[in-house]
Amino acid sequence: MPILTPLAVLAVAPQLDSVGLASGVPSLASGGHAQGRAAEAQVDGGFEGARLGPFSELASTLGTWRVTHGVAAIQSEHVRSGARSLHLTGGERCEVELDFEDLGGAGRVSLWAERWTRAAPFEFTLAVRVGGEWSALLDASDEVVIGGFRTEVSAVLPRGADGLRVRCTSPPGKGVLIDDVVLEPARPMVIVGCRARQPVSPVLVGNDLNPILAVEVETRGLLAPLELEAIRFDLGGTSSPDQLQRVEVFQGGSSLELSYDRPDEVFGEGDRFGAARRPGEDPSRVYTVRGRRALAPGRNVFWISVAPSADADLDGRVDARVQSVTVGGAEVQVEDPSPDPVQRLGLALRSAGSGGSRAYRIPGLVTTPRGTLIAVYDIRWNGWGDLPGRIDVGCSRSEDGGRSWSPMEVIMSQGPGEGWRGDGVGDPAVLVDRERGHVHVLAAWSHGDRAWRGSGPGLAPEETGQLMLATSTDDGRSFGPLRNLTGMVKDAAWSYLLQGPGRGITMGDGRLVFPAQYQLSPGEGRTPHSTVLVSADGGETWSIGVGARADTTESAVVELADGELMLNMRDNRGGSRAVHTSVDGGVTWQAHGSSRSALTEPVCMASLIHVGRELTGEADGRLLFSNPAVPAAPRRRMTIRASSDGGASWPEERWLLLDEGKSAGYSCLTMIDGATVGILYEGSRAHMTFQRVPLSELFPGSLDDGSRGGR
Repeated sequence: MPILTPLAVLAVAPQLDSVGLASGVPSLASGGHAQGRAAEAQVDGGFEGARLGPFSELASTLGTWRVTHGVAAIQSEHVRSGARSLHLTGGERCEVELDFEDLGGAGRVSLWAERWTRAAPFEFTLAVRVGGEWSALLDASDEVVIGGFRTEVSAVLPRGADGLRVRCTSPPGKGVLIDDVVLEPARPMVIVGCRARQPVSPVLVGNDLNPILAVEVETRGLLAPLELEAIRFDLGGTSSPDQLQRVEVFQGGSSLELSYDRPDEVFGEGDRFGAARRPGEDPSRVYTVRGRRALAPGRNVFWISVAPSADADLDGRVDARVQSVTVGGAEVQVEDPSPDPVQRLGLALRSAGSGGSRAYRIPGLVTTPRGTLIAVYDIRWNGWGDLPGRIDVGCSRSEDGGRSWSPMEVIMSQGPGEGWRGDGVGDPAVLVDRERGHVHVLAAWSHGDRAWRGSGPGLAPEETGQLMLATSTDDGRSFGPLRNLTGMVKDAAWSYLLQGPGRGITMGDGRLVFPAQYQLSPGEGRTPHSTVLVSADGGETWSIGVGARADTTESAVVELADGELMLNMRDNRGGSRAVHTSVDGGVTWQAHGSSRSALTEPVCMASLIHVGRELTGEADGRLLFSNPAVPAAPRRRMTIRASSDGGASWPEERWLLLDEGKSAGYSCLTMIDGATVGILYEGSRAHMTFQRVPLSELFPGSLDDGSRGGR
């Protein structure tokens, strides 16, 4: 949300004075080109011409910057635009002042900021100088977020202002980055642009709010703020408009970034611009939503949001096209009124607060020989934090291809264990024994602080994390008591051993394989390695392979040719996935030709399945891979990628973007039937998002008839 809301502008506007200001007076910009369309908001200079590194005084097109406390520096690694930005490096007090010429009246300052630390304390404030006296202007400490220059800080400057003070308090060496600083004289507001934007994100059954298309209205000027009065649009590209319960419009501030920790709270009641009639009541599918909302200087974003009915078709699509926007009694021309793409439907399987849990993480998903979908996940009762903590493993079942799901069941728990930091069991991996029909779930038990950082050498629960297995013999309806596999497979010298997470496989010869990971001893630096756990007797006994590659952790496994395993690994070096293969069950490993080159990743868990093996048990070389398809954090752009040659290549024409928003980014794939892929992932709009995807979209011309097959 913007720092300065339209209502705040209205509250200040009566104090503004336009005497001596003309519409042609240019504004000044520093740090590259600002985002506004107006030419006066695109003056280059300032940070762009500065030498990299710390400075005490810097001349720019805005005026002169001076460091009055602490250390500030020009850097080039992270910018919003251009090639330079300003880093206030934190400490007890890091402060810069900007001396600029009197704007001739009231005005506006705006800048884009990026917080450079999660640690407290953090303070980011602006002060203004008038007549030689400083006074507080704005406290943005709670507004500036980490990553990507996603916060616009904007405030009205009083008449006579000739100085700006920017102050940051944070842990030393951290602080805040700022870029695209703009000073603008006050003038009557005018519209300088209007367009529709449609970020890719799912429309989820179970979410009351599903923003599907944004209308951006961009303004210039502070005086006489204009009001948005109506948005007219249609849902012509929607497959089943009668399955939408509500169509609404909300004001979303100045950014396309929306927070979905609690998806149904992304907008408050005060953000509601207006609502349309139920779609089924309007055969024309054209709606005019009316309201009155003052516009702020700069970009104003309004979202068209829909709420699908509980029985909406998950294979459906939703689309909107803007027909007109009315501002100040006049229609505004809309650029690109119907941008691609059409939004897909999905299901919010688990969201914050559902079932009494604050968070859900770590998806696993498989399809049993009977066609039942089994979903497993962490129930993180107290919040987002990893083990140790109060965490159980939950399970949901679907017997109709993911269209409806059973209530959540807790299938792995060691009790509340408050005296032991929760006694949590988490990070599950699920496997279906294709020959016996059994469902196995493997998870880590942390008795006290015996997780990634606190686990140590040994085999006992008081020394090290425990590897726990739960098994169902009735198609996932119930699970037996937990079995402890730690002593069977863990080297006592290792610091930690745990599963995938995600899912395992049944090989063509009947062996069961889970991906796994372990840490070496403290004396060996606790270096992690990816490997596999293998059972040749239906899960009664297990053996462990050797480490495939150092400094790798969460992995996914498939069988390529008969007896050949491919291990696709999260690599702490970042940038791309590591891929190794083994023909002897993990006794030895060889680097694959695609390793560290073919599949970008921001250091995150991912999923990999072999389509033919999933459907019939036979190899056909068709692989599917899912992860946030970006090379660095933040995790975003949840994507399914397809390979028809056993992972040798992953052509971009076979990439399918599902959700471009930021999220925790874990995912798990399964084949629902011969024509449909299922994916459960940590999305931007629900903690556990489920979607169905036609296989033909990933492999055009697929001849599968929809049957699942089996052995």
